[in-house]
Amino acid sequence: MARTWTTSNNGAPVASDEHSQSIGADGSIALTDHYLIEKLAQFNRERVPERVVHAKGGGAFGHFQATGDVSAYTRASLFQPGADTKLLIRFSSVAGEQGSPDTWRDPRGFAVKFYTDEGNYDLVGNNTPVFFIKDGMKFPDFIRSQKRLPGSHLRDNNMQWDFWTLSPESAHQVTWLMGDRGIPSSWRHMNGYGSHTYQWINASGERFWVKYHFHTDQGHDILTQDAADQIAGQDADFHIRDLYAAIERGDHPTWTLKVQVMPYEDAKSYRFNPFDLTKVWPHGDYPEIEVGTMTLDTNPENYFAQIEQAAFEPSNFVPGIDASPDKMLQARIFSYADAHRYRVGTNYQQLPVNAPQVPIHSYSKEGAMNYTFPPAAKPVYAPNSFEGPHADPALAAEAGGWQSDGELTRAAVTLHPEDDDWGQAGTLVRHTLDQEQRDRLALNIIGHVSQVTIPEIRQRAIQYWKNVDGWLGEQVELGLPPLKSVDSLGEQLSEPTPAVGDWAEDNLVVPTK
Repeated sequence: MARTWTTSNNGAPVASDEHSQSIGADGSIALTDHYLIEKLAQFNRERVPERVVHAKGGGAFGHFQATGDVSAYTRASLFQPGADTKLLIRFSSVAGEQGSPDTWRDPRGFAVKFYTDEGNYDLVGNNTPVFFIKDGMKFPDFIRSQKRLPGSHLRDNNMQWDFWTLSPESAHQVTWLMGDRGIPSSWRHMNGYGSHTYQWINASGERFWVKYHFHTDQGHDILTQDAADQIAGQDADFHIRDLYAAIERGDHPTWTLKVQVMPYEDAKSYRFNPFDLTKVWPHGDYPEIEVGTMTLDTNPENYFAQIEQAAFEPSNFVPGIDASPDKMLQARIFSYADAHRYRVGTNYQQLPVNAPQVPIHSYSKEGAMNYTFPPAAKPVYAPNSFEGPHADPALAAEAGGWQSDGELTRAAVTLHPEDDDWGQAGTLVRHTLDQEQRDRLALNIIGHVSQVTIPEIRQRAIQYWKNVDGWLGEQVELGLPPLKSVDSLGEQLSEPTPAVGDWAEDNLVVPTK
């Protein structure tokens, strides 16, 4: 069947489905990329009223205590020695709807709102240090591939593996997802990561690149696939119940925040693109530095008001923290706030759970559900001659930014010598996981790929894992049951795909040392 070309909503052909228009391959995304804006804005309005992604979740309130000294790297007040800052955290699943089981295999959202004395700072991450894609242009497509078919309204492994195998940059995250960390035993027993690279600026205006790591102090604990499936059938709200019950009984979970700091100039010649969301910085290159401890000690009084209406957005920065050339981060800076304006309402930041705990002096006015307003004598425009608020560059400390120069282009960054899509995923398999973890990873992959019923996609999935690691790819190929039925994307099988069970176990080969 002949393939059609992609068009924007006005019917005009588009130049790329994968790459945003930017100033140079590693430069800022251009607002003139109207197709990116259209794509993200349309995507943000696809569901009413639950979140388009991360719909199923729960959370709690607490505080962050700065125990280390990172003042040499950032002037942000919440990270200064001894600072104690109130916060809200929301944990979530990515693909499932509000009623979906907590124990599905899925990344977990890890979103933190710090109510600082300089305004709200939001750190919106996951329980993995990487993600499936590196450019926001592909985000709507990725999420749709993990959601439901328009006809049957069923999730579909063909669709998932079709996208993953056509997007090799997904390999690192899919390896995390199919491994033990893909199903934590509870939110309390998993790490959180800012995932993106951010910029820190110190009091002298010096700039640094930084990655955030929240290490669970409860210890890592995971569920096997069988245990997760059993729990899903018994208690769809298992993780929500666990967190709420722990805090109610006074067992307050904590995480230790550590950061990796990269000198500004290092990014230009580092062996990986440090702004690629599918990559990590090896700790041998940039060791972790302790910052402080996060404690959750207060359950919400009203789930809807304080959790469902909570709005986290990467655009909420405070002085001393800024963005980076990470293309996914730049797209999210637009997309999240736009989604909140649609889902919650124009004035979502006036809701108590989202309101900063500092005075607001803004020229934003009116709109749906606006219930705070300045005195009538205050001007509603700037500049003005009537003592209205005025911008203060010294307070804002806007010393961030980065050097970039180039023509508008649609391309991935290729300036760094080790920027392949398979290398870090293979390192994770061969050098981070032990043999028992590798065996479980292989069985999890086999179980998932066994539900792929289109031969071409199944073959691509086998090659995908061979590209990650030769032994792992062989285990997937040997462990898959025979393909008895062939269908097209979204059609129902005439016969059920065989269960994995003993077939995969019998064909798993342990490598010789």
